[in-house]
Amino acid sequence: MLKEQEKRLKEYSYELISKLRFLHNHFDEERTYPRFVYFDSAIYDSSGRQIFSTLSDDSSVDLSRTLYTKGEKIYYVRLLDAFYLGAMYVVIEITDDMQWLNFFKMKVIFYGGVLFLILLVSGYFLMKLLLKPMRDTLYLLDHFIKDTTHELNTPVSAILANIETIDPESCDPKNYKKIRRIDIAARTISQIYNDLTYVVLGHQTQSKNEKIDLTALIKERAEFFKVIAEPRKLRCLLELQEGITLYADRNKISRLIDNLLSNAIKYNRRGGYVRIILKEGSMVVEDSGIGIEKRRLNDIFERYRRFNESEGGFGLGLSIVLAIAREYGMKISIDSIPDKGTKVKVIWQKR
Repeated sequence: MLKEQEKRLKEYSYELISKLRFLHNHFDEERTYPRFVYFDSAIYDSSGRQIFSTLSDDSSVDLSRTLYTKGEKIYYVRLLDAFYLGAMYVVIEITDDMQWLNFFKMKVIFYGGVLFLILLVSGYFLMKLLLKPMRDTLYLLDHFIKDTTHELNTPVSAILANIETIDPESCDPKNYKKIRRIDIAARTISQIYNDLTYVVLGHQTQSKNEKIDLTALIKERAEFFKVIAEPRKLRCLLELQEGITLYADRNKISRLIDNLLSNAIKYNRRGGYVRIILKEGSMVVEDSGIGIEKRRLNDIFERYRRFNESEGGFGLGLSIVLAIAREYGMKISIDSIPDKGTKVKVIWQKR
């Protein structure tokens, strides 16, 4: 980068040589060595002996080099064509103002910026090109899930509606048992359908908040899951305070309740119980199931995470519960003891 200063130093040397020539030709009239505001100088004879100098440090002079730096000074050594005043070498000294370094930095920043911009644009289009097959696949998969989810609703609803119209007394016990199995399967599919609908379409639908009779809603959902709980001989214990209301979207609160009940049934023991306690500002769903290890409590709200890999399901339940709870400013706490059971408490602000 010293080359950037060489042009300026050459001009200074021409200026000095011009003054030396004048002094050489008019030595009898003028014997003052020329001095300059912008630079200092020195002259040396052919053997390297100093003739005169205004340099700040004479020991820094190296006549074997043309352009070099030492400390904060830049030196330029030039060989004279004519030996004015017996001088063979002219040395120019200037203070390094670091302009060359600033110029270098500006060049690095400019070209670095241009290179970064080129890489950024190239990377963007390259990424789009590489991700296009994946994006197209995800688009098709998303539409497939949405269409499949939508198509599931009609047959499942039809199955449940027709089962409810069947009179148990008109069926023999053997056929009624088969119908109950169909009913359980249909309700399970209905639960999966509702979860998928929330996960796939939940962010696209606006919440329809209204005043909900929470006591009545819990009774309704408990009755729905009663059919699923019966094969496991589970008792559903309701300790509900009457007249508890909540201002929220009915479908979303149903999803929250359903997923808590579904987990309480799914991970319970045969002959155990599911207890629901409702008070002003809180709801507790407690079971006598297999429990959860303490080390796993921190990650059970992650999507696709299941308590027990041997059980079915997608692992969506508690992630949906957490999402709905956060939407309405609710807090969730879980107490669980392995082989004893789990207690999930949902707390909200009293109104």
